[in-house]
Amino acid sequence: MNLNFPIEETVRKRYSVRNYSDQPVDATTLDDLKSFIKTLHNPFGKQINFHFLDLKETQPTEKLGTYGVIKGARHFVGTTIKEEPMVFEALGYEFEVLVLYLASKGLGTCWLGGTFNRGGYASAMNLDADDLFPIMSPFGYPADKKHIKELAMRKVIKADQRVPFDKLFFHENFETPLSEDIAGDYKSALEMVRLGPSASNKQPWRILLKEGVFHFYEYKTPGYSNSFSYDIQQIDMGIAAAHFHLYALEHNLNGRFDQVAPALNLPEHMIYRFSWIPE
Repeated sequence: MNLNFPIEETVRKRYSVRNYSDQPVDATTLDDLKSFIKTLHNPFGKQINFHFLDLKETQPTEKLGTYGVIKGARHFVGTTIKEEPMVFEALGYEFEVLVLYLASKGLGTCWLGGTFNRGGYASAMNLDADDLFPIMSPFGYPADKKHIKELAMRKVIKADQRVPFDKLFFHENFETPLSEDIAGDYKSALEMVRLGPSASNKQPWRILLKEGVFHFYEYKTPGYSNSFSYDIQQIDMGIAAAHFHLYALEHNLNGRFDQVAPALNLPEHMIYRFSWIPE
């Protein structure tokens, strides 16, 4: 991946854009975006497919909609996958890298997992019916003002609030908060995780530093994924992996992702997903 933008600065300035201006995205920017996508990969070794839709160049056979969540968007990018272990984490990782790339170019995005007409968009993008289509996003230049429904939604999900550091990250067990001093060189990588976007701002990631290894857990929200055929919060875990890994790469914190679950009793609703092993 050609990450020629500052990770922390971009993570901090990114926000979900639901109201778009009519300023067009020029052809060069679109070509650069498609070239960037060709370089994307993920540390879980899974195939993620990207698809584009330009509403000005498409005559959809079905009414397309986002239940009033998105206004003024012309361009959309969606993802399809074949269901297999770790593929949702891989999707979250690659799509968030794309989101950050777009943010670095001044383009807004908004993760959509449930608030869009999935069948209509799948048809308009000519997607394979056998593929899963979990996520898409509009992209374009933000409008000068947020629309009323956007303001209301941001208030409901407390979009600008994040769980404190000591409630997300733990040391040796889930009773002991991880201090920033013990986190050491990884303090800022963890802060990048804390600042990440997540479905309905649930922030399901929890990380346990045990014997020098960072173990990533999903603190699953009961019932939240019931309307899906999969656990949508696994995608959030991929976002967490992306923020952590991109910061580590930028600051030469060498390591690798693997699955090496430690033996310990877990709190209710806590699910082990993967680990970062420093090298």
